[in-house]
Amino acid sequence: MSETEKRVNLTINGKPITAPASLSVIQALWHAGYPRVKSIGCLQGVCGSCRVMVRRADSHEVTMELGCQLLVAEGMHVSFLVFPNPTHHTYELTGISNSWEVQARFHQIFPEADHCRHCGGCDVSCPKGIEVERGVELAAKGRFSEAGDLFIECVMCDLCMTACPENISPNHVGLFARRVTAYFHIRPSNLINRLETLRKGDLQVEI
Repeated sequence: MSETEKRVNLTINGKPITAPASLSVIQALWHAGYPRVKSIGCLQGVCGSCRVMVRRADSHEVTMELGCQLLVAEGMHVSFLVFPNPTHHTYELTGISNSWEVQARFHQIFPEADHCRHCGGCDVSCPKGIEVERGVELAAKGRFSEAGDLFIECVMCDLCMTACPENISPNHVGLFARRVTAYFHIRPSNLINRLETLRKGDLQVEI
């Protein structure tokens, strides 16, 4: 790191910090002398722990970012978000006997997924730009392969979960979609949808 490299002044968690402009927010903290704690977050190989709220000097807008990817800038204000992230969804894929049962089991595990208000809060909060709301909608319709594809870049930071007024856990919905797609050879979603509608008695069939 060159001694002549441009330095910027910013505030992180309410404390003023001066750091080289080439550093990320995380690196700026370490540069300022904050301890590098091992065995947590990306230092353990698990992403999503460095979720931050950011306000830049030239804007009143607050955005959600990841501290490992965000470069520091003059006058930037950064706040790390720390909150509990329990999920009440538990399941074992081995408990689903075949792919015909996947959609029914999904609605048992994630009953709140049908209550989406389409407010867009999850999309706005996602630091990876994922179409979170659409992913939940696709999963609720049994289109797990398509839903899983949307969540490929998800780092499980839980920001979408905290932004949801219906207490949906969209990232866990995406994870479920990816898991079942890999675990089963998923049958066509329109066929599974029709069978699920019949099972619930919502479709009358004349014989």
